[in-house]
Amino acid sequence: MHEKLLWKRNILRVAGVDEVGRGAFAGPLVAASVILPEKFKRNGVKDSKLLSPHKREILSKYILENSLAYSISKVNTAFINKYGVGKATHKAFLDCLKKIKFDFVLVDGFKIKDFDTRLQKPIIHGDNISVSIAAASIIAKVYRDNLMRKLHKKYPQYNFLQNKGYGTKFHREAISKFGLCRIHRTSFNLRKYT
Repeated sequence: MHEKLLWKRNILRVAGVDEVGRGAFAGPLVAASVILPEKFKRNGVKDSKLLSPHKREILSKYILENSLAYSISKVNTAFINKYGVGKATHKAFLDCLKKIKFDFVLVDGFKIKDFDTRLQKPIIHGDNISVSIAAASIIAKVYRDNLMRKLHKKYPQYNFLQNKGYGTKFHREAISKFGLCRIHRTSFNLRKYT
C-alpha cells in the first residue's frame, strides 16, 4: 500500500484524490480528496465501481466519520462545455486540495496540472491499489449520485435516477426524443443523438 510507505517516512497526511462523472453525458464532474489515519480499518473500502450503491452509501458515511480530513468539489456543466472535461478534472482536483491540509497526494491515473510534481504521485488504477484513492472515489460517487437524483426530479424524461447522466441506451434514446437539456455536455458532441 502506497500510504504505508509514505507513513514510514513520517509523511502522515497523505491525500487520496479521485473523480467521478468524467465520461457522463450530463451533470457535473465531482472530485474528492481524503486523508486517512494510519490505523484506518479498510472494512471493504475499494474502487467505488466494484461496490453496490447500498454498500457505497454505508462506506461513504464510514469514511467521512473516520478520516482525518476530506473535501469534495464539483465542476458544473457550463465549465465542462466551455473548457472541456480535462480542464474540469484538474480544476476539481485543485479545488479539493485547496480545502485540506496535506503533506503528499496520491492521485488516480495522472498528474495534476499546475500542481507541484514533488508533492504528488499518479497511480494507474489507483482506486484498486490505494485505500485513500478508493475512499475518495467512494465519497465522490455517492455525492454525485445524490446530485443526479435531485436532477432527475427536474429532468425525469432522461432517467438520471438510473443512469446518473451516463450514455445508456435509454439516455441516448431520450436525447433523440426530447433533445438536450441545460445540464447536457454539448462539448461531448451529443447532437448526433438528436
